[in-house]
Amino acid sequence: MSRTWILLGALVVTLASLSVALFLGTLGFNYHRSIEHEELLRAAMARQPTAARLTEWLANVKGAPLLAAPESRAEVESVISARGAAKLGELRTKAGRYPRMRVYRASDMLYFVFFDGDGVMRDFTCVGG
Repeated sequence: MSRTWILLGALVVTLASLSVALFLGTLGFNYHRSIEHEELLRAAMARQPTAARLTEWLANVKGAPLLAAPESRAEVESVISARGAAKLGELRTKAGRYPRMRVYRASDMLYFVFFDGDGVMRDFTCVGG
């Protein structure tokens, strides 16, 4: 009888260890993925691209097509509400600060990019899709 308990205990410890390892691996992967997307956009923003240039670069070089280019405040709010997930407050604050917003899909991430009145990139927020 004690051999059965030892085997069951070993199985429980092994499964628990595997679960912790998989959880930590997923956590690390997601963190690394979001950092890569943010670094890409930070580097792009340093070049101060216009909306047209950024859209062309993201679509042709990075395979990240434009999903939305809302014009009115109501359209901006609608896009943020539909796609903003857990970053609604941050997105609404930035949308209130900048007159233009574009949304791009990069793999499983959404890029909300904000432009000033001259159409120059000034800020961004990445939202996991």
